[in-house]
Amino acid sequence: MMTGTKTEKRLSVRRMLTDRGGNFAMMTAILLPVTLATVGVAMDMNNLVQVKSALQDAADSAALSAASALANQNLTDEQAIALAKTFYATQYKNTRGTTDAVPGEEDKLVLTLGQNAIASVNKNIGTKLNTYDVTINGSIDVPTNAFTQLLGYKSVKIAVEAKAESSKETKSALSMYLVLDRSGSMSFTTDTVDTTVSSCVNYTAANWAYKDVAQGKKNYISPTKPCYVKKIAALKTAAAMLLTQLTTADPLNVLVRVGAVSYNDSTQAASGINWGVAGASAYITALPLVPTGGTDASGGMKIAYDALKSTATTETNAHTAKGNERFSRYIVLMTDGEMTGNSSNWNSNIDSQVRTHCANAKADGIEIFTVAFMAPTKGKELLSACASSASNYYEPSDMSGLVKAFEEIGKAAAKATTRLTN
Repeated sequence: MMTGTKTEKRLSVRRMLTDRGGNFAMMTAILLPVTLATVGVAMDMNNLVQVKSALQDAADSAALSAASALANQNLTDEQAIALAKTFYATQYKNTRGTTDAVPGEEDKLVLTLGQNAIASVNKNIGTKLNTYDVTINGSIDVPTNAFTQLLGYKSVKIAVEAKAESSKETKSALSMYLVLDRSGSMSFTTDTVDTTVSSCVNYTAANWAYKDVAQGKKNYISPTKPCYVKKIAALKTAAAMLLTQLTTADPLNVLVRVGAVSYNDSTQAASGINWGVAGASAYITALPLVPTGGTDASGGMKIAYDALKSTATTETNAHTAKGNERFSRYIVLMTDGEMTGNSSNWNSNIDSQVRTHCANAKADGIEIFTVAFMAPTKGKELLSACASSASNYYEPSDMSGLVKAFEEIGKAAAKATTRLTN
């Protein structure tokens, strides 16, 4: 009896194990979550590839933008880092919108991206080449779909790194000649008050004829209040602004060469072209406080052209010795009058000579800036014709305009010595 009972039990177990009636339901219950999770992972993988691409593009653009700004806009490290983070987050949002934000936290996407990003700046400042490296590391937690979450992954972190380099390198050194008016009308007043003195002799066209009358004699010109800045003083201030721009661009005096010459109805001895601005600055500072004489810029323009023309070797040799393979050439011509020579009337012959020198210089590749400061019509017409382009011509009517004109000329010339490369 005992043997029969054991046999029946064994048969029952065997029948249960070999019964295939409920296998499908059981296997479905086991495999369905796995199948759904696999589908979810496939869907998320496609999305993550898109996120990775957008995030990398944003980081690349941000690093390049910050590196370029460092070289071109002279940003501080902190400003460049802030720019990189903001650009990175904004660029990503512009590409992906808020698709990858955690539900309910869409507004925090850009803020979080920027805050979590890590950016760094490395500067290599050289004599002729400044290099700016920017690195940015960013990441984002991308929420997974419900199927992938069956595997326990609620989000996946995507991380990227981008590096960019910009260089401010020597494109062209420069040689510049300043041709400046120091005729009698440069003693006349501007409309700017000279606050450094209480009174002075204010020369104008109306009283200039009496400038040599001694005190106590008829028509003697007495000091009056307020004292107005003379044109020559305004010119000195303006020229200093130009030279400052060049010094900033070339603090080591290896790129910029400047010369200066002044004129009235004759041409004064020139300072000649030298490295840096010291020689030209001293020359301009020494111009007389009360200049006299007529107006003839032809001699000054000839000196400038002869020094800078392509067939002359002095400038080429000087720049070659400093390792400058090429250099730009500039003439800055300034007057407050018309070409009269040693008279008070316009002289067409002198005017024509100046135009010829300007035409020859431009044909030779020399760029000419001109400044007609409170000048009459003939003077404006001459300098407008001499300028290399309309944007190279200035006609300021007061001291502030003159200073601004020379500053812009200095910036334009200084900018030509650099090139931004990525």
